[in-house]
Amino acid sequence: MRKYLFWTVTVIAALVLGSGVAFAVGGLPSFGDGTVPAQAASETAAAAATPVAQPHLAVVAEAVVVPARYATLSMSASGTAAEIAVQEGDTVAAGQVLVRLHDTHQRAAVAEAEAALASAQAHLLALEAGPRSQEIASAEAALEAAQARLARLLEGAREAEIAAARASLNASQETLKRLYAGPDEQTRIAAEANLANAEAALRQAQAAYDQVKGEPNVAMLPQSLQLEQASNAYQAAKARYDALFDPPDEDLVAQAEAQVKAARANLDRLLEPVTESEIAEAKAMVRQAQARLDLVRAGAREEEIAAAQAAVAQAQAALQQAQASLADTELRAPFAGTVARLDVKAGEQVVAGQPVVELADLSRWQIETDDLTELDIVRVQPGDRVRLTFDAIEGLELPGTIVRIKSIGEEKRGDVTYTVIVEPDEQDPRLRWNMTALVTIP
Repeated sequence: MRKYLFWTVTVIAALVLGSGVAFAVGGLPSFGDGTVPAQAASETAAAAATPVAQPHLAVVAEAVVVPARYATLSMSASGTAAEIAVQEGDTVAAGQVLVRLHDTHQRAAVAEAEAALASAQAHLLALEAGPRSQEIASAEAALEAAQARLARLLEGAREAEIAAARASLNASQETLKRLYAGPDEQTRIAAEANLANAEAALRQAQAAYDQVKGEPNVAMLPQSLQLEQASNAYQAAKARYDALFDPPDEDLVAQAEAQVKAARANLDRLLEPVTESEIAEAKAMVRQAQARLDLVRAGAREEEIAAAQAAVAQAQAALQQAQASLADTELRAPFAGTVARLDVKAGEQVVAGQPVVELADLSRWQIETDDLTELDIVRVQPGDRVRLTFDAIEGLELPGTIVRIKSIGEEKRGDVTYTVIVEPDEQDPRLRWNMTALVTIP
């Protein structure tokens, strides 16, 4: 701490004119005989009574040059640096991205939250829109079906229904019977005739072939072709004849038996009397269908809409949280300025709260001193004028104004000191951050 004390001293000069004047002990003039003139004694006493001017104190305090606006920036989240978008010395705009962390998980969380919000909003819109005409029609159809079934049970089976059920059973039984009965007489006779004709044609072709089989070119003779055709016709007729008397196909039999069983069950149901439990069941189904129709027509309750609205609000909050987490992976400039220091590289691990960028507006400077003790600070106040000089710039002297005094003092080398901010009247392009300055407060 450097303090310079300037004293202004008022000097009182006593000029004594005339010859033979001497000064006696005590500073009073006397004549040669040692007597003190009365006039001189009175003047000396008056001068002694006049107060001496008090010293005028001026303080010169050490200070530093700082930007009028600067900030030490850190990430809000921890992670790995994926992109360093600036370099030291770059000029950036407010909101510009400086550092970006890997954000794969955060982007996935945002997409998931957006989907959840869309689903919640769609559900709310569906409740607020009320039932669709198709839903009402479906519920009405279900009610009509339940009512018709109850009416049939109460009426009992009609003769026409019983007759139709018996006819269906007879038809299914006849189909099953035919599978095991084999071909009818007419089909059997026709198959036997076809087989006999094919056999006769084969014998005739064989006899014709036997007459020429010794010929060297027998394969080229028409008898060979006729024998082959007759043989094929006989085999086809024999296969058709055998198929008529093969056991029935198992799948066809199973299908026919199932049809018989279903037809018999339907007939038995129509013939048996309706029980009280069946009627009670049918009535219950009617009531259930009616309740369903009333519910569809009534639409959503206020409680359901309120719950859906709460779900939308919750989904919106979750989306905002996910978006905030994604935003935390980016460090953006809070104001326009210059990147004065950059303490991170791509691929490095970044810890939340750890300083990584020093950003400052280097277009405007302030002078900051914490060199004023509690004895000095009581003599200054915001608005006081000061004089600024700089160690590194010889001859530069700038006027300035105290713009702010911090209210809390700090202990420094045994003294309690206060920080004072000075705004220079002019900006000099030679000024640099942390240059030493002297602040003279008259």
